Amino acid sequence: MAQQKKMVDAITSMDEDFAKWYTDVCKKAELIEYTSVKGCMVIRPYGYAIWENIQRILDGMFKETGHENVCMPMFIPESLLQKEKDHVEGFAPECAWVTYGGSEKLEERLCVRPTSETLFCEHFKNVVHSHRDLPKLYNQWVSVVRWEKTTRPFLRSREFLWQEGHTLHATAEEAIEETERMLNVYTEFCQKYLAIPVVQGQKTESDKFAGAERTYCIEALMHDGKALQAGTSHYFGDGFARAFDIQFSNKDNQLTYPHQTSWGMTTRLIGAIIMTHGDDNGLVLPPAVAPIQAMVIPIAQHKEGVTEKSEELCERLKKVCRAKIDLSDNSPGWKFAEYEMKGVPVRVEIGPKDIEKNQCVVVTRHNREKTFVSLDDIESVVLEKLEEVRDGIYQKALENRENRTYIARSTDEIAKALEENGDGFIKAMWCGDEECEDKVKEITGVGSRCIPFEQESLDDKCVCCGKPAKTMLYWGKAY
Repeated sequence: MAQQKKMVDAITSMDEDFAKWYTDVCKKAELIEYTSVKGCMVIRPYGYAIWENIQRILDGMFKETGHENVCMPMFIPESLLQKEKDHVEGFAPECAWVTYGGSEKLEERLCVRPTSETLFCEHFKNVVHSHRDLPKLYNQWVSVVRWEKTTRPFLRSREFLWQEGHTLHATAEEAIEETERMLNVYTEFCQKYLAIPVVQGQKTESDKFAGAERTYCIEALMHDGKALQAGTSHYFGDGFARAFDIQFSNKDNQLTYPHQTSWGMTTRLIGAIIMTHGDDNGLVLPPAVAPIQAMVIPIAQHKEGVTEKSEELCERLKKVCRAKIDLSDNSPGWKFAEYEMKGVPVRVEIGPKDIEKNQCVVVTRHNREKTFVSLDDIESVVLEKLEEVRDGIYQKALENRENRTYIARSTDEIAKALEENGDGFIKAMWCGDEECEDKVKEITGVGSRCIPFEQESLDDKCVCCGKPAKTMLYWGKAY
């Protein structure tokens, strides 16, 4: 137990310093390592395995909705990026530029892909000519570069991994339907597979994606009460199509402009998992994306038959989940602490006395609950326990969100709620004026997160100016 205590002590308490706790978990659980390139990280095998599971599940969901994977170039000529004015202005501060190829200066600067709308538009112009070519439902899994000033592992780095969907449709109705469908895919993924409850909504005009007509998003609340944008889906209208002169012959044989969407999720989802479910002992991983779902730990493995029985148990579990065994010479206490820190959802312990009784001990990570299980039933019980972990951490995250969601009818009430309770979501009415949106942030420090689809009439006046309210808004501090 002394060894276990030491392992836990290696992580700063989240109540003491949440930011330090977060970076401790990223490092101690071997998710990342820093590099000599400021703002960039090595995603280590354990961290990358989480991303691979996220990718596998999401990719399957995309294919079920008819999308195909493609791969666009990493570089964007400056002239191509300049074609959509709002878009390039929105990304200009974050662009990284290539000015030399080998030892020769390039005639035209190349932007290292911050996002790929312009590249997809160039491609769509070449391959879309008739209504029979539509819709185009594309997605790509790539890395992108945005030259962020302040960085933090997974949450905000200069290079990160993501998927970006790009689709083209004959009508506005079809494109809007696609935008909403993909937001629902993201919602299902976060809530079902990552056990993270989210709020669906639309971004305000000032906060929408550069070049979009509408931006939809899902917002999650982290353990410390700060919001995190977990995914976005954008409707572009025909703005990009007009800028890039993408036209097709419709069913009436008339040239018209198609309507476009894009949508994306990134490796910041790993940060969301850490900050939604983690505790002072380290990670708590949702079973669906955990690299190891069940870890078998032999007790007194030097004794006759223990290693063999443990290996046999692990092989059985491998048929129903991602199971591993630790046969190292570290003590059981060290192993318990190690796999708690790495967030393994289920631990399976077996020793000489258990073998005599044809049983083992199953421990669930989120609540440390121990259950004695007959070896005859181990497969079904472990699957049940994995569901228990998923349901338990979802419920805990939902309770955290509900306990940290406050209603305010004035900026004074916002300030008071934050002062008395700490950070969280603020639900308040808004007149729709951008000046009020900015003023609320200036006075209270919380910005608009989204206009939720599920509206409530909390008051008839704007939280800021007192004029008639048009909509309820979620406000909060954000990562």
